[in-house]
Amino acid sequence: QVQLVDSGGGSVQAGGSLRLSCAASGYTGSISCMGWVRQAPEKQRETVAHIVRGTDTSYYADSVKGRFFISQDNAKNTVYLQMNSLKPEDTAMYYCVAGSRNYAGHCDVGYWAKGTLVTISS
Repeated sequence: QVQLVDSGGGSVQAGGSLRLSCAASGYTGSISCMGWVRQAPEKQRETVAHIVRGTDTSYYADSVKGRFFISQDNAKNTVYLQMNSLKPEDTAMYYCVAGSRNYAGHCDVGYWAKGTLVTISS
């Protein structure tokens, strides 16, 4: 089993920045990718970004490219999501996720953190 603990959400004005963190523990050798999924009210769940552990390979949703940046500290089993130029439409619950990268390059999620709320005001 893998446990994920995410943090860093908050309320900022449009144009501001936030950094989310997610620490993994447990059987971390079983996961090959970590990332973030967001869920806004009355909107579809969206994979925001993920990164392949131990590499620089990452994926970003079109909606956040150039504004959000995912990174990792392998020694700490922690991933970070730096969110810049935030917009009101970025308001959502952000969930750290982890899983296995499949042949298509997607991260098949097997573990979820509790989530951290991001609220962007205009």
